[in-house]
Amino acid sequence: MNIQHYTYRVTWSPEDEEHVGLCSEFASLSWLAKTPDAALKGIQKIVGEVVADMQANGEPIPSALAEKNYSGEFRVRIPPLVHRNLALLAAEQGVSLNRLASAKLAA
Repeated sequence: MNIQHYTYRVTWSPEDEEHVGLCSEFASLSWLAKTPDAALKGIQKIVGEVVADMQANGEPIPSALAEKNYSGEFRVRIPPLVHRNLALLAAEQGVSLNRLASAKLAA
């Protein structure tokens, strides 16, 4: 498992007045630091330690989001009235409901 393939993000935390490093595959982990670079290095270090511990204990290790295959399909449940209103809007625009929903999600 290459921990460099995980999805990392660094953002500013107004509450902590520091940069926070995050990893999407390990949502419960974070690392606070004075600089963005230190926050990124910190979260990568802790993820590496957690992955090593999981490997040592025979636990399943999360796959990197970047390495997963996506079908382009997912199911969303909405209230019937919302479904009706979207279908009407799609008809008025001369597009399929799927095309309308895809455009709205991408916006």
